[in-house]
Amino acid sequence: MLQRLLLTAFCALLSYTTLIGQGVSGQVTDELGQELAGAYIKLRGSDSHTHSDERGYFTFPEVQIDDTLVATYISFAPASVVIESLNELITFKLAPSGVDLGAVTVRSGQAGTSVLSTLDLAVRPVQNSQELLRRVPGLFIGQHAGGGKAEQLFLRGFDIDHGTDVTISVDGLPVNMVSHAHGQGYADLHFLIPESVDRISFAKGPHAADRGNFATAGYVSFRTKDRLDNNLLSLEGGQFGYGRLVTGLNLVDTKERSAYVMTEFTRTDGPFESSQHFRRFNALAKYTGNLQNGDRLALTASHFTSEWDASGQIPERAVRNGMIGRFGAIDDTEGGNTSRTNLAVDYTKSFGPATFLKATSGYSRYDFELFSNFTFFLEDPEFGDQIRQRESRQLLVNDVTIHTQTIIGGLRTSLRGGVGLRTDWTEGSELANTINRRTVQDYLQFGNVSETNLYSYAEAQFEAGRFTLVPALRYDYFIFEYLDELAPQFTRLTDAAGTFSPKLSLFYDLNQETQLYVKTGMGFHSNDSRVILTGNVASGALPTATGVDVGVAVKPSSRLYAEAALWYLGLEQEFVYVGDAGIVEPSGRSRRYGADISLRYQASPYIYADLDATHSIARAVDENEGQDRIPLAPTTTVAGGLSFEHPRWKGSLRARYLADRPANEDNSILAAGYTVIDGSVTRAWSVFEVGVILENMLDTEWNEAQFATESRLVNELSPVEEIHFTPGVPCNVRAKVVWRF
Repeated sequence: MLQRLLLTAFCALLSYTTLIGQGVSGQVTDELGQELAGAYIKLRGSDSHTHSDERGYFTFPEVQIDDTLVATYISFAPASVVIESLNELITFKLAPSGVDLGAVTVRSGQAGTSVLSTLDLAVRPVQNSQELLRRVPGLFIGQHAGGGKAEQLFLRGFDIDHGTDVTISVDGLPVNMVSHAHGQGYADLHFLIPESVDRISFAKGPHAADRGNFATAGYVSFRTKDRLDNNLLSLEGGQFGYGRLVTGLNLVDTKERSAYVMTEFTRTDGPFESSQHFRRFNALAKYTGNLQNGDRLALTASHFTSEWDASGQIPERAVRNGMIGRFGAIDDTEGGNTSRTNLAVDYTKSFGPATFLKATSGYSRYDFELFSNFTFFLEDPEFGDQIRQRESRQLLVNDVTIHTQTIIGGLRTSLRGGVGLRTDWTEGSELANTINRRTVQDYLQFGNVSETNLYSYAEAQFEAGRFTLVPALRYDYFIFEYLDELAPQFTRLTDAAGTFSPKLSLFYDLNQETQLYVKTGMGFHSNDSRVILTGNVASGALPTATGVDVGVAVKPSSRLYAEAALWYLGLEQEFVYVGDAGIVEPSGRSRRYGADISLRYQASPYIYADLDATHSIARAVDENEGQDRIPLAPTTTVAGGLSFEHPRWKGSLRARYLADRPANEDNSILAAGYTVIDGSVTRAWSVFEVGVILENMLDTEWNEAQFATESRLVNELSPVEEIHFTPGVPCNVRAKVVWRF
């Protein structure tokens, strides 16, 4: 019923396309000509307003000669322009300034996306790869395999595993891997150098039309810088053999063209009794050029490779009886290696100040090998249960999007539509029993996976006074193929499926300090191709997610910004972690609902405070009461802190809290919660910067990853099901020196 109503509303609104009215167009940039996306433009003395698109352009209807437009943007001083002609392009060039929360407006875009991420990045620049995903309010992460494996993600009542229900991208290139050897939606973000990040955008729920597979709990999108502010050399060192070297060099730096290269090398032994021997190398090169008629070309190439050893998850009983310490191991031959090479071309074609087309083509070469032992000697009492998961993949992406701002029926209107193709070819996708990483006992899975996703979407945004209406529709079509190399005869299994995802959002500006909104929509996450093609799926290849958000963005005072939302999300099919096999498998329907709240407060020109709190309830729909908990689904999370930013001194004090949560369906086993506090302080001179970072200041004994797993130790006669965990890092200190030149 909801799908039918959304489809009807979408078609009715898009059929009304008579152009009337008059307006002016303009662009918002910084002093170097860099476009400022999401800038807020207001007609002085009126409630009329709009915001700039990703090229910094905007349109403003029904203005007159001598009217004044004012543009504001976080971390920039406001600027005003008096309209002298309705036929000339208006240009705002904003000068950088300190962050002023008083200049932030509630109506600077759609609530829940732009304001929080832009403000947080301005106040707290990303310092390390662990912080990248933690910038999303309510998103928690856990590392449990020596630092090289993709993090385990938690958001909105989901244990997302490594990315099954949140889609992640960098410069339009997808991070999630479909039908991955380790888990569906596996999202390894370690190829992204933190210092290269220019913008982080996110949204929760299945409400964004340009996000398809895995965008059920939400999406996170990263954009890298077009140019470096300065050449950079950064060196870090700390306990547990930690070291990190980052370099950044501008090769071309003019108004029309820019090019730079960055490298990052990281190593650590970790706090474990068996060294992690972790090593990672990253390289990034990017060229951006402004062409004639406002066109733009961007070329990006990146490569990363890493290898590591791991102690894995250990059982509580082994620590309790003194068999091993908290940082010990049952099988310290776990670990792995992985690499990814990315090439991307972005071309933006301008058709005037209000219309542009953006085409993105990307290619990735990806290799992965992981050794794990979740159950120790449960299946093989003699040699142990170590498994190897391995694959080699090629990924091709093509996406074309057209965007225009115009006036339709007297309404300020943005129209956006796109088509795209993603194809994955995976060779040698493997699950095998191994001994000591060297000897293969037998192959459980071995084959080649091919998966293609064709998609299209259309979205309209109508602004009528205080109301903004956003109808959208997306269609995805998948082709699944699998060649089982273990089958006695050559057989290529194939199947196909498609799904519509309608969406509808409504925003209402109650006044200049308050915006109310309702977001509804459908999304999906695909199932693994091998699961689909072997006939083990209960609810189809593309199980649907249906979500609703009801929220408010408000500025009760000039120095306080807040967002709050009540939400619901129902899934046609759930993915459940199976601890004794180290895989995920499809299960039944689920529902989740909860509340999110985010606060940002500027206590003085140099002191900022932030707080993000969430509460979620997750239940399996088709199970009896008392047996319907969803393992590891987070219940209550809180993260926040204080940041101090002065021309010479910077510092922060941050805390994160994750409450106890059920580790199995009947809630008889709990995954213990934790509170961890980190701090940092930095002193800057003209070109040098020196800092100290203190992790886990109170030396809290916490578990970063936890699973209820049935396992058997070498001296045990019968298996035991209990919490198996990876311990969180103890108190440690790192020092940092940065030279900018």
